[in-house]
Amino acid sequence: MTGRRFVLALLLAGGCAPKLAQGPARAVELQLPTDADGSSPSSAAQPYQELLSDPNLVALIDEALAQNQELALLQQEVFVTRAELRAKKGEVLPQAGLQVGAGVEKVGRFTSQGASDADDPILPGRTVPEVLGDVDAGFVASWEVDVWKRLRNASKAARFRYLASVEGRNFAVTQLVSEVADAYYELEALDNQLEVIEANIELQSNSLEVLELQKAAGRVTELAVQRFQADRLRNQSHRFDVLQEIIATENRLHFLLGRLPQPIARDSAAFIETEPGQLAVGTPADLLENRPDVRAAEAELEAAKLDVKSARAAFYPSLGIDAEVGLNSFDLQHLVDPESIAWGVAGRVLAPLVNRAELRARYDADNARQVAAVIAYERTVLGAWLEVSTQMSMVKNTTESLTLRRQQVARLEDASQTSSDLFRSARADYLEVLTTRREALESKLELIETRRDQMRAVVDTYQALGGGWRPVEGGQG
Repeated sequence: MTGRRFVLALLLAGGCAPKLAQGPARAVELQLPTDADGSSPSSAAQPYQELLSDPNLVALIDEALAQNQELALLQQEVFVTRAELRAKKGEVLPQAGLQVGAGVEKVGRFTSQGASDADDPILPGRTVPEVLGDVDAGFVASWEVDVWKRLRNASKAARFRYLASVEGRNFAVTQLVSEVADAYYELEALDNQLEVIEANIELQSNSLEVLELQKAAGRVTELAVQRFQADRLRNQSHRFDVLQEIIATENRLHFLLGRLPQPIARDSAAFIETEPGQLAVGTPADLLENRPDVRAAEAELEAAKLDVKSARAAFYPSLGIDAEVGLNSFDLQHLVDPESIAWGVAGRVLAPLVNRAELRARYDADNARQVAAVIAYERTVLGAWLEVSTQMSMVKNTTESLTLRRQQVARLEDASQTSSDLFRSARADYLEVLTTRREALESKLELIETRRDQMRAVVDTYQALGGGWRPVEGGQG
């Protein structure tokens, strides 16, 4: 009869739950294009050790992955979410523990207990002491029966958030690989620019010596000497600007590597002739599979759906079971007596009544977060696809531009030599020489910048595709 009343109470309490909408977020509406190049697998699966041919750069990336402070902080966040996952899993399981207690009690003589204690049935002829002890030791357990899957859904949500934190760190790895490579190529480009500027300063110094002689012979005026001197001073000033940029770029690399300043090994001489690796976009499914930020957004979306289910279950009554077994006596002498064994089992049903407004507010908030998670997922996917499109276009256009830049440099070098020859034979004035040499210098600097942009575009495309975070055997990734 008691069992029937208990079930009836549970059903009545469940009937008190409000009529709540399930609150499903709208379906993901973003559709990626289907005309992507799927002829070859995505280059994201290629380890960066294979894509980047420069061993100095690979060594720097390996060091950054081992020592970067931001990655270390993100790893701690992974540990936190993993601990929270274990805590949520523990809430589903029964709670058990060992309980030991002791105390004293004095009851009134003219109470029911006091009257019954006047003649001790266990010890005939002796009265129970006026101050009675209470000693107990045993096992206690409690368990919330997860009828509505509130705890299990919360545990699953914690698992997805743990996965999201792992993917968040993986995304930081892809960014770190790209940032180190970008800084390295920037450094090599600056080295080449410095070499071009210094060579041009030396050429200008030699030309000034010739001009001084021509001025003494009356072939040129002081104006020509002054213009050449001013142009050399401009390049000398530019040299110090480049030197400062080199220091700043080196320190940016040191920060990414988590170390104090020290020499950075690099082969800048081969920078202009180095050809970047080839990349393949793959299919849209490859992008969704390889991009860690997309995978993290997907995990957060699943967690948000489970949060709504868990919040909905909070409106329904909870079923709990409490049990204990052990020894209980009024003194230590009788504690180990078989007659001191005590046990008990009780069930409880708790239905929320007063705090329903708070539960409703939490439910509405979780519904809003669920919709926000869908929007965040679509935004992440859209941003990833557009980033790939931009970077692939950057690779193509910088490659085309590099070819024309090479031709421009060759033409202007020939023009510079021609203007010098004509000037010596008095068939061209000093302004033509000065202008042609300046244009030749600027074209060389622009060629170096275009090569840098091309190399960086390849690495940034690799990062946009989701490459660089997968560990490889025999190396670090």
